[in-house]
Amino acid sequence: MMSEQFLDEERPGSATNFVPRQTRRLTDKILLAFHQACDQRDLEVAEELLRVLEMMVSRREVAPGQNRRKSLESLVAAHERLWYLRHPD
Repeated sequence: MMSEQFLDEERPGSATNFVPRQTRRLTDKILLAFHQACDQRDLEVAEELLRVLEMMVSRREVAPGQNRRKSLESLVAAHERLWYLRHPD
């Protein structure tokens, strides 16, 4: 019985064989999760997701084609939503 030999680029699941999917940015996914947590009134989770989002937006260099102002506006809107959920008066 012969054993199969793979080069790294041929090995299924190897790092060199990785092709990224064209999907939403991670920050967009976290923002969606934040809004879902707000919709479900899980404010503790929403707050933690907002902290993660803040960290990502503040450390990230703006790549060509990305709009930093839009990211910051989304972050401010998320803070406002959480504040209004905590202070419904």
